Amino acid sequence: MDKPGIVVTGASGRMGQMLVRSVLESDQARLVGAIERPESPWIGQDLGQAMGGAALGITVTDDAVAAIAQAQAVIDFTAPAATVAFAELAAQARAVHVIGTTGLTAADLDKIAAAARHAPIIRAGNMSLGVNLLVGLTRKVAAALGEDWDIEVVEAHHNRKVDAPSGTALMLGEAAANGRGHSLDDLRTPAREGITGARAPGTIGFSAIRGGDIVGEHDVIFATAGERVILRHMATDRAIFARGALRAALWGQDKGPGEYDMADVLGL
Repeated sequence: MDKPGIVVTGASGRMGQMLVRSVLESDQARLVGAIERPESPWIGQDLGQAMGGAALGITVTDDAVAAIAQAQAVIDFTAPAATVAFAELAAQARAVHVIGTTGLTAADLDKIAAAARHAPIIRAGNMSLGVNLLVGLTRKVAAALGEDWDIEVVEAHHNRKVDAPSGTALMLGEAAANGRGHSLDDLRTPAREGITGARAPGTIGFSAIRGGDIVGEHDVIFATAGERVILRHMATDRAIFARGALRAALWGQDKGPGEYDMADVLGL
């Protein structure tokens, strides 16, 4: 079987370039396209040269239709509006769509679900093995502890991240809520500022830190009178996310239409 051809969206970004390198280094996949927004200065350039290296013979394009039509998988860490559009195109091409984009609204997710009726979509707020193990642990701990244990998710990222809480923090919050037999919407407490009053029992709170070049740090704090349990994951290299996304793209090659996540990919 031929190696699946992969298209990377947002190729000029830090994550996009990391994804490109991961595909190029893989002996299981081929890089067949690189997509950028129309106003990007990378448009029309050879991807390798735009990244400061040797020519790859792949021209960066804003023609997503043509690029995705030749692909077996699309790896996408861009922005919500772009991701929704790419989901429709990937569905038309029957290509696996791996989504690492965060900040998606309920309306965005509805459109992605519609696209998943035609092709596999693998979406996760975080593609790393460690984080997905942390999600499973969070669910189990929340199920084991009663509502007299407060739950707080604390996340830290670099100063250029535009959404908060992070997609990973929301994954962890959802896991904690599920462990208690609820959805996150039922238990999530609003952002705190000013005179907020006492914390309501059983709620799940979020705190976000933005600074410097922090790749990603997440703590899930379970606190009750006299004791705390803290689950933590720290990322120091974005390559973990790229490797996870590539693994997802390869895993999805023989899967039918539908929505999947990294727990499916990792068999957790």
